[in-house]
Amino acid sequence: MNQKREDVRNVAIIAHVDHGKTTLVDELLKQSGVFRENQEVAERVMDSNDIERERGITILSKNTAITYKGTKINIIDTPGHADFGGEVERVLKMVNGVILVVDAFEGAMPQTKFVLRKALELSLPVIVCVNKIDRPEARCAEVVDEVLELFIDLEADESQLDCPFVFASARGGYASLDMDKEGTDMIPLFDTILDYIPAPEGDPDAGTQVLISTIDYNEYVGRIGVGKVDNGSIKVNQDVVMVNHHEPDKMRKVKVSKLYEFDGLNKVEVKEAGIGSIVAISGISDIHIGDTLCSPDDVKPIPFQKISEPTIAMHFVVNDSPLAGTEGKYVTSRHLRDRLFRELNTDVSLRVEETENMDSFKVSGRGELHLSVLIENMRREGYEFAVSKAEVLYKEDENGKKTEPMELAYVDVPDEFSGAVIQKLSARKGELLNMGTGSGGYTRLEFSIPSRGLIGYRGEFMTDTKGNGILNTIFDGYGPYKGDLNYRANGSLIAFEAGEAITYGLFNAQERGTLFIGPGEKVYSGMVVGETGRAEDIEINVCKTKHLTNTRTSSSDEALKLVPPKVLSLEQALDFIDTDELLEVTPQSLRIRKKILDPTLRKRAGFKK
Repeated sequence: MNQKREDVRNVAIIAHVDHGKTTLVDELLKQSGVFRENQEVAERVMDSNDIERERGITILSKNTAITYKGTKINIIDTPGHADFGGEVERVLKMVNGVILVVDAFEGAMPQTKFVLRKALELSLPVIVCVNKIDRPEARCAEVVDEVLELFIDLEADESQLDCPFVFASARGGYASLDMDKEGTDMIPLFDTILDYIPAPEGDPDAGTQVLISTIDYNEYVGRIGVGKVDNGSIKVNQDVVMVNHHEPDKMRKVKVSKLYEFDGLNKVEVKEAGIGSIVAISGISDIHIGDTLCSPDDVKPIPFQKISEPTIAMHFVVNDSPLAGTEGKYVTSRHLRDRLFRELNTDVSLRVEETENMDSFKVSGRGELHLSVLIENMRREGYEFAVSKAEVLYKEDENGKKTEPMELAYVDVPDEFSGAVIQKLSARKGELLNMGTGSGGYTRLEFSIPSRGLIGYRGEFMTDTKGNGILNTIFDGYGPYKGDLNYRANGSLIAFEAGEAITYGLFNAQERGTLFIGPGEKVYSGMVVGETGRAEDIEINVCKTKHLTNTRTSSSDEALKLVPPKVLSLEQALDFIDTDELLEVTPQSLRIRKKILDPTLRKRAGFKK
């Protein structure tokens, strides 16, 4: 007999990047009394990892729970970037409804469409929350129309079209059901959740069924599975069978050693949990996303969509440059291997493969952002290694033809820059599908473009639009191979000998191009110290000193003026490197180098090509 459990609601918050999901969760937590009156609370308390805080993005979905009018509301904050889209798809399996957050100025964006489509396919009810209504340029009425048009485009049914709209300012801490009236607190949103999101259903007397939708990892207890109790109940020390819908052979008896529920930002140990509860289970060492835990007498896996495949790959290599091992704590291939395989515990969209070479690992992920976050994390932990240029993963179709991953790119740019953007993307094999005028002197362009055409483009895009453009991309399946592409028109400036860069040498080198290093930095033969304006690479000596004689004094050197070097961030460096180069990553520095350091061997390899 299926029953509803009225004292629980499970809801996910979905939205485009920067529309205010995490800030909204903050306010809901504050106003439900999770924190003490005098407690110091960080902003965006849900973004727990350093990189999430610095970049203002959410990478992993987070669970939290609040109690309102005696009902427990489980809230899941999800990431907005397309690279972490796999996180969102899985989380929706745990909830009975979603809150779609839309910026009152930007309106519905491509990523909004992507996450909304997933929610509608699972026929989840949607509450639309128009956020940032206190922005001076807010246009609530138009945004409501845009969202309804999006619902119609995505073929929503009658009941979904009849969704409630709540107008809020997460930063101001208030919500209102009327767009012309400012609210005083978040109560209208809490009430809408209780009224509109259905209570979870299940059969409390049936056998246990829990589908694991996310994995948490903790150094002390190992892997922790998080999921919703669909049927029956689950108890501590209960014997269950672990099965998986996509792997019929997998059947193992395991024991639930600890059971937690969420309360505010904490996990609270419980003895037993019933239908509709979102629980965390520890003590099962090889638990994976998509596994179902069932009672031994009624084994039925819950169906679950496959995790999307990676589209882009890089090689992580042991650092073998002349400066290897001087700055990092973990430098050997064993360190690198253990760390990469440990990352697989929590990141399901990642793949790590060993190659014929013992010192090199092929790491595949969902996009450049996905892999650069991993590199940055490892670097902060004290690892030292080198990475190659990101390359896309090709496949063959049934006729044996080569296919490659394609993306839909949505570009919003001020009108005067649209020509430059169209020209650049067309050169990178992009195809203009649509062009329309947006609000406030902006043009919206829609392109279909191979994923490799976008590698290394974001930095250029920011320069071309003077920082005013917005570029969003969504993976759009595999399409036929579009032909060869040149990643970079300019060559590299290569250091000629090892030593320390000196002002005199740099002064002579800067006429040849843009430098990436300043005086006093260590260099070695084969290291890339800048970029030239020409197509071919140039070798220069940046360690050259001035020969002193009676007529040439050292004091006349002080007149040399150096242009400040262009210091590359991790993303810019990954964008810049070419296929015959590596990026050396250490906790203190990023250095670009040629794969073959010796100039004679490098020239020979060039001739062979």
